[in-house]
Amino acid sequence: MKNIQNIKLNKNSTIKEALKIIESGAMQIALVVEDNDKLIGTLTDGDIRRGLLKGLDLDSSVESIIFMTPTIATVSDTKEEILKIALAKKLHQIPIIDKNGKIVGIQEIEELIKPKEKTNKVVLMVGGLGTRLRPLTDNTPKPMLKVGNKPILQTIVEKFAEYGYINIVMCVNYKSHVIKDYFGDGSEFGVNIEYIFEDQRMGTAGALSLLKEKPTEAFFVMNGDLLTNVNFEHLHDYHMSNSAMGTMCVREYDFQVPYGVVNIEDSRIISIEEKPMQKFFVSAGIYMLSPEILKFIPQDEFYDMPTLFEKLISENKNAISFPLREYWLDIGRMEEYKKANEEYDEVF
Repeated sequence: MKNIQNIKLNKNSTIKEALKIIESGAMQIALVVEDNDKLIGTLTDGDIRRGLLKGLDLDSSVESIIFMTPTIATVSDTKEEILKIALAKKLHQIPIIDKNGKIVGIQEIEELIKPKEKTNKVVLMVGGLGTRLRPLTDNTPKPMLKVGNKPILQTIVEKFAEYGYINIVMCVNYKSHVIKDYFGDGSEFGVNIEYIFEDQRMGTAGALSLLKEKPTEAFFVMNGDLLTNVNFEHLHDYHMSNSAMGTMCVREYDFQVPYGVVNIEDSRIISIEEKPMQKFFVSAGIYMLSPEILKFIPQDEFYDMPTLFEKLISENKNAISFPLREYWLDIGRMEEYKKANEEYDEVF
């Protein structure tokens, strides 16, 4: 997404200020925001011309000519969803907001069609044993199980490449030769792949201590047994706009208690809730981390991602969540593997 710091106005700004922004920027749009960056509306050259025709002058406030109902997308919208909106309305760009209505950037549609290659690394954790999927994983590492006639890992690699993230690091262990033989250096898939071999279980965070070249910019970490169509570029922008040390994608998980729950206080029954629904946020196994985070990871020992985030919290570092509403499936058991195959064609 494009940075929007230089194209923001407030409703008391003048038409002259708006024109300066519109005429000097390549995006030819101004965003009208409140003090907390909540989007009020947009302004284009056409809005200003209509205002001048109604008798406004260059020193008039823009408040009366703001287009209050612009087409917008959210940080959780997928590339496909944004393209669908843009093509239907013949738009060249769409403002992107977060869940609170705060503007975080502008997505140019041409960039979605032809994504610019990015240098940020993508670290994929693909060394698990996949014991719960035996006998399918007796001779095949779990990320190489086929869903939609291709390995799970291939779909992950292709989704990152769609957004321009082509520098892939695969942390391998169990039957690593199967993965290496299939992907090679990644050139066949339009990416660059390097491999790190874990000779012992290191955990999702501990494996990062084995990186040959330490990242100098924000990087992704993702489990290799997930299927998702999350917009990775929006996750990246969300991480950067919040100046986060670590961003964890989270998924809402609902659990219905199968009994009537009795609420008690000093042996006295206060209320009874019949089969209440409990809601939680759980880790989705997708993260974006700033390079500074590596100093919190010990060398040559098991260290998982929840422990790393607990460390960040204890050190009062900026650890934030990125809620997923897109398709997401953790393929850990046979029923999930079957579900993935049933849904793949429709989703991807």
